[in-house]
Amino acid sequence: MNYTIYQVDAFAEKLFTGNPAAVVPLNQWLPDELLQKIATENNLAETVYYIVKDHSIEIRWFTPNTEVDLCGHATLAAAFILNKQEGYPNTIIPFYSPRSGDLPVSVKENLYTMDFPCDSIQDVPLTNELISTTSIKPVRAFKGKTDYMLVFDKHEDIETMKPNYSVIQTLDARGLIVTAKGKECDFVSRFFAPQCGINEDPVTGSAHTTLTPYWSEVLNKKSLTATQLSSRKGKLSCVLNKDRVEITGQAVLYMKGKIEIQ
Repeated sequence: MNYTIYQVDAFAEKLFTGNPAAVVPLNQWLPDELLQKIATENNLAETVYYIVKDHSIEIRWFTPNTEVDLCGHATLAAAFILNKQEGYPNTIIPFYSPRSGDLPVSVKENLYTMDFPCDSIQDVPLTNELISTTSIKPVRAFKGKTDYMLVFDKHEDIETMKPNYSVIQTLDARGLIVTAKGKECDFVSRFFAPQCGINEDPVTGSAHTTLTPYWSEVLNKKSLTATQLSSRKGKLSCVLNKDRVEITGQAVLYMKGKIEIQ
């Protein structure tokens, strides 16, 4: 059988920036084992699958080695494909995830705004294990539903730090967010997830459901600008709206092809 596959650079204004995701539209769900094998073969941070139903669009996300509860950049990529390639007629794209609930995306020209639930985070001790995850000592530590978040003194700490992947991989978490106040934006971050098969994710939309509530409180503002300081870099606009986070970005099509499964 043949399936259409797209590759999209999400949170990007031009090719070869932002975070690449594979998008595979389906008419019915394939076996989970096959969904995982396709994602492993693609070897991108995320492969996203969706099925258009009567009143919603069911969506799922897979890294090279596991299914995850939520992925921002791949959701943006799927919305972009529905809007620009698959002829979806509405400006609100009603994504629904069995793991994360309703995740609508609004489309305005070339901007895609995702409406995600906020993460719930709590202070945790700065253990030796957490301190040893990077080459620079953090000042605070938090734990969300799926990730740890470490806060650092300054922008340059995030830019220059060296992650210790062997330690990060042992954390009881999906991954590790590192963050500091930005110089040219409100905050900067990076995201490491070797336990999911992604040493460093280029731009992580879901991490901003953790970052936005934190920085909104620290900076006393609801609308924030963010940059993820990976080698590809990505820019995001984030708005805290009660217990939801609105994350806006752009996307660019890199490739369209066919998956052939005998």
